Amino acid sequence: MFDRRTVLAGGSAFSALISVPALTKDLNMTPDLILYNAKLTTLDRTNPNATAVAITDGRFTAVDTDAEVMKLKGAKTQTIDLKGKRVIPGLNDSHTHLIRGGLNYLMELRWDGVASVAEALDMLKAQVAVTPAPQWVRVVGGFTEHQFAEKRLPTLDEINAIAPDTPVFILHLYDRALLNKAALRAVGYDKGTPNPPGGEIQRDSAGNPTGLLIAKPNALILYATLARGPKLSPADQVISTRHYMKELNRLGITSVIDAGGGFQNYPDDYDTIGTLAKNDQLTVRIAYNLFTQNKGKELEDFQTWTKIVKPGEGDGMYRHNGAGEMLVFSAADYEDFREPRPELGATMEDELYAVTRHLVESRWPFRIHGTYDESISRFLDVFERVNAEVPFDGLHWIIDHAETVSPRNIDRIRALGGGIAVQHRMAYQGEAFVARYGAKAAEQTPPVKRMLEAGVPVGMGTDATRVASYNPWVGIYWLISGKTLGGLSLYGPQNRLDREAAVRLYTEGSAWFSTENGKKGALKVGQYADIAVPNADLMRIPESDIKDLYSVLTIVGGKIVHAQDAFKPLAPAALPISPDWSPVRTFGGYQHKKAEIASLDKISRLSCACGTDCKVHGHAHGGAYAANVPANNLRDFWGVLGCACWA
Repeated sequence: MFDRRTVLAGGSAFSALISVPALTKDLNMTPDLILYNAKLTTLDRTNPNATAVAITDGRFTAVDTDAEVMKLKGAKTQTIDLKGKRVIPGLNDSHTHLIRGGLNYLMELRWDGVASVAEALDMLKAQVAVTPAPQWVRVVGGFTEHQFAEKRLPTLDEINAIAPDTPVFILHLYDRALLNKAALRAVGYDKGTPNPPGGEIQRDSAGNPTGLLIAKPNALILYATLARGPKLSPADQVISTRHYMKELNRLGITSVIDAGGGFQNYPDDYDTIGTLAKNDQLTVRIAYNLFTQNKGKELEDFQTWTKIVKPGEGDGMYRHNGAGEMLVFSAADYEDFREPRPELGATMEDELYAVTRHLVESRWPFRIHGTYDESISRFLDVFERVNAEVPFDGLHWIIDHAETVSPRNIDRIRALGGGIAVQHRMAYQGEAFVARYGAKAAEQTPPVKRMLEAGVPVGMGTDATRVASYNPWVGIYWLISGKTLGGLSLYGPQNRLDREAAVRLYTEGSAWFSTENGKKGALKVGQYADIAVPNADLMRIPESDIKDLYSVLTIVGGKIVHAQDAFKPLAPAALPISPDWSPVRTFGGYQHKKAEIASLDKISRLSCACGTDCKVHGHAHGGAYAANVPANNLRDFWGVLGCACWA
């Protein structure tokens, strides 16, 4: 089998009209690992039907048939039979907050994926029982009230009844936080505490705080309050970050781009992740952006940083990626679709111009948070002005989020050589968007297909851990189905992607955003050997099941970083959990469907007499049958059983 292949050797690419087996043998590149008997979604359009890969020194050295790849096996080559499973390139989150999330992961009770308020409160009660003073119980984002069967949040009365003495802080998206009475005492909020700028402390008729904090319109009050709580010790932050990376590996993530974040100061808050990188303990590739922390002194931040670190500095596991997502505070247009769109101040253009010009002159890639088209229009006015004076000339720059970006502005982004990083925030906030702007406006929010048709680089991500879950499969499900986690259909076929296209945005597409296009994102000779093996065949399972996928085998640079189910004997050694009261010890991370319900779903699909999946449950009738139905509430009752699955 002879064809033109590209192989990386010593960091440079060359092409040769030669067989992969012959080339591998000639270069004395006996594989370290061979995976075979698989269905490969290579994302390489020139090689779509391979069934096996060979990996040497962390890169793919062959992607071909079982017979051809097995010819390369040496005496020390490890081989793994994938037993016909689907294999995809490792997923790459183009916009997330791993560094901040890792520092806190072992302190947080995650409601990501929890199906009901009743279950969430049971988890809360169990965690309160083991959390010692003065620690808090924290539920810090990653969920929406619409994912719950009851279609509501827990009440403050319910939370206070469970936790009269232990502080409880619950963050819901960017819009609100719930604090019990013990938490109000811990942070010192009382009758005399004034509302901060951009936030509201809800009060009762006597003027006392109720425990509800409302973002109006930005989330500063929520994050500033959270920052008052205890932190993990430096040693536990290291363990916590390793556990968070393992959780991402479990979901098939092998790379991320960290978009910085509020209260994430460089270099101090990067010590933990830097130490892990130095000690070769990263299991996720990280490209990190720097996020200004000083309102009014943003240019000074970037002038300092451009002297001490260069874009691309680092290696394939940990490297600097440029500026943002906050470039200047006056440009922040945080999305809270419960509130009116924020109007950016008159000083924004001058401040953004000064920072952008400095970054372009320094050849620093940059990214900027832009939810609304009105904001993006003003950003582009600035960028076009800078480009006329100091050409961007191929510099990678990014608009993040872009929920309401217009076709005209998509074309302007393309003309300047920019990309758009999209996240699944509408899967969590679609209901709020529709309530404010209407279903018609939501149909192209964001207009992903229009971006792709215009030739703009598009990468998929999560914006985790606070405003949405870190689970990439929710995002893939959202791109394919056009539905929120609450089941609301947002998009018609004109703005939905097929399954391979959705995976491509989460792999090959995202690589552009760290200037690593061509180095990762496909199962292709010469690229990083990053692989995820989902527990079920992404290309064949019912659409409704996609959001519940996880990886049974995840490989980063040829090293197995996660293995479970049939591949569990290959798993790396378990990590310790500290502190011992950590919610992760009891509950783990993302809450997938219960195993017994999943089994019922499989049986139901096999025995189901329907020709197509129903509009409520797909073929997952077993989940409906086994659900904890809220029979005391007719609306919620029919919300769970609103189909003829068991008629």
